[in-house]
Amino acid sequence: MILTIAIILSYLLGSIPTAYIYGRVYKGIDIREHGSGNVGATNVFRVLGKGPGIIVLLIDILKGVLAVAGVSTVLSLADILHYILLGFAVVAGHNWTIFLKFKGGKGVATSLGVLIGLTLKIPSIQIVLLITLGSWIVVFIITRLVSLASMIAAVILAIAMVATDQPLPLICLGSLFCVFVIFRHRPNIDRLLKGEEPKVPSLWPFSKHK
Repeated sequence: MILTIAIILSYLLGSIPTAYIYGRVYKGIDIREHGSGNVGATNVFRVLGKGPGIIVLLIDILKGVLAVAGVSTVLSLADILHYILLGFAVVAGHNWTIFLKFKGGKGVATSLGVLIGLTLKIPSIQIVLLITLGSWIVVFIITRLVSLASMIAAVILAIAMVATDQPLPLICLGSLFCVFVIFRHRPNIDRLLKGEEPKVPSLWPFSKHK
């Protein structure tokens, strides 16, 4: 019963549509009707600017951290499988939010939050976090393509889980997140192949927007 409650709480936490709420509060707009139409930080970044984009990004990351490290602690869940189920639930909530008719974001930021939360509970995967985040940063700096950086990082995540000899449940979670991210980026893949995927400027809030 406690695990079921934890999973539901994690799903609802992930379902909070941060980008949609911020668009409504900050500009009185429906973010789904602007830019790419995606309910995620990258679209907020493009439509509303760097400040709002970074705020939404951090909150979406925080959702993943709170689900894995917070909900599990409050409800005294300490098994690795529990962490994985909560991580899956919060990302599923972000991707298919109950508050927007089960249409949500792409889960990259929240997946990163889950990974951060897991490192707080399982220190051995800190190296996986560093490798995954590092790969995203390198690809983004080179290409300025968030979608490409996210998909490559997702693949690296799955590989890093295996390469660092993580427990099978963590390998399965990394592989599942990889599939989630690539599946949710299908429109981006099409634009990348056509050379039409828009680039974004530096995420550093004080740099000039070009």
